[in-house]
Amino acid sequence: MKEHEKLGFPLSNRRGIYESEVEVTSRSTGEQYPVTDLSKGIVGWESQDDPSNPRNFPARRKWFLLVLISMITLISPFASSVFASAAVLAREELGNTSSILETFTVTGYLFGYMAGPLLFSPLSELFGRTIILNIGTTCFVLFQVGCALAPSIRALIGFRLLTGIGGSACLATGGGVVSDLFVAEERGLAMSIYQAGPLLGPVLGPICGGFIAERAGWRWVFWVLVIGGGTLTSLVMVFNRETNPTVLIRRKTAHLQKALGKADLRSCFDTQGDKLQLPLTRRLSMPLQLLFRSPIVSMIAIYIAIVYGCMYLLFTTVTEVFQSTYHWRLDISGLSNLGIGAGFIAGQLAFGLLSDRMIARQKRRNNGEYEPEMRLSLSIYFAICLPASFFWYGWSVEAKTHWIVPIVGLFPFGFGMVGIFGTLQTYIIDSYPRYAASGTAAVTVTRSLLGALLPLAGSPMYAALGYGWGNSLLGFITLALLPLPIVFGRVGKGLRQRFAVAL
Repeated sequence: MKEHEKLGFPLSNRRGIYESEVEVTSRSTGEQYPVTDLSKGIVGWESQDDPSNPRNFPARRKWFLLVLISMITLISPFASSVFASAAVLAREELGNTSSILETFTVTGYLFGYMAGPLLFSPLSELFGRTIILNIGTTCFVLFQVGCALAPSIRALIGFRLLTGIGGSACLATGGGVVSDLFVAEERGLAMSIYQAGPLLGPVLGPICGGFIAERAGWRWVFWVLVIGGGTLTSLVMVFNRETNPTVLIRRKTAHLQKALGKADLRSCFDTQGDKLQLPLTRRLSMPLQLLFRSPIVSMIAIYIAIVYGCMYLLFTTVTEVFQSTYHWRLDISGLSNLGIGAGFIAGQLAFGLLSDRMIARQKRRNNGEYEPEMRLSLSIYFAICLPASFFWYGWSVEAKTHWIVPIVGLFPFGFGMVGIFGTLQTYIIDSYPRYAASGTAAVTVTRSLLGALLPLAGSPMYAALGYGWGNSLLGFITLALLPLPIVFGRVGKGLRQRFAVAL
């Protein structure tokens, strides 16, 4: 029995070390995990079936961890829009007369989404997912108290910004967790579950916020977030487990160095030198490196940002449209988002059922070789839904048809958004599995910028163009962007290989 077997680490060093970018996938894919080889001073997994490898966790445990992350990822985007229906009440109580400041009480949260991932994502790749998530969500809950007690509109905007930074931790780490736990053929279903929060949360927010604000006052919107967020944060702290393979192997390496007295042992993920010695600023720059040095990531980030900005423009104006056009009360005006919500649910089911099956079929056609671009062919069908929805919704409101018509018109938008988000974000995870958290952070930062700014143009646009031509303008923009998913599939592989990004 070898030295580290006596310490509880059975050795299986016959398989060698694999250092490619896509180095940790399952046996079923024909690829190998890096394993321990003490003769070379390298510490990795103990075998291809090492139960401490997150990819080898029992299926029940994998899905439990994913659902746990998905729950906290629901409450954070929920907080982004739950105040939309209550903003007018806060304006009246705090004596605000500026429509821009009123809009910032809602969208200021998204500026936090811009700053947070730039910090949390690379730190989660360095120190682990769990500690970063715990710190971020704790700050998210504590700053909600500040929002509830805010004495002025500017203080409210400031606390909303801080809660957005804390709330972004789940978005900054979630993509990495999906990459840690699941192989490419399973990520479609995993992403459909995980992204339910970022998409359904903003829909549920105005629905619940209107009822809470009307009956208990706008400050109770934040007290509800304190209660809900605090409960979920407690559950995550108790039951969540670390999944980042580089962090797990680094901990194992440190343990063996001490136990065996071999200071020269190194992690299989740091075979070209001790990357812990890299400057922290270089590590923190990974999301920006992916955003600005990888053209395919830049193109996808801009595309997602535009459609995401359109989504938040709808979220910040739909309730107002139904109050002014159909004379709905504040508490029930949030129900106008049910069309988008139903589209999200249908899209989740479609994406979850089709994505992984399509990957398996295309992989068989490609002699068993998987390429991330295989996932993109599905996105074009979802992208078609966006312009159709804008034309339908806009002109039905302009014509003052029955209220059910524009609500149904928002259904294709929700359906299409799920497919676009799912395929493109999973593509980035597949392309950069080692830096999945930073890749999703690059997208999150860009989309949050337009998500925060574009709604500012909503009221002036509708005032100038009306609901028909105003939404048609958005429809023409998304129509012009329709070929982009096809372009991504055609040029993605070449751009990935030509502009490789690594620390």
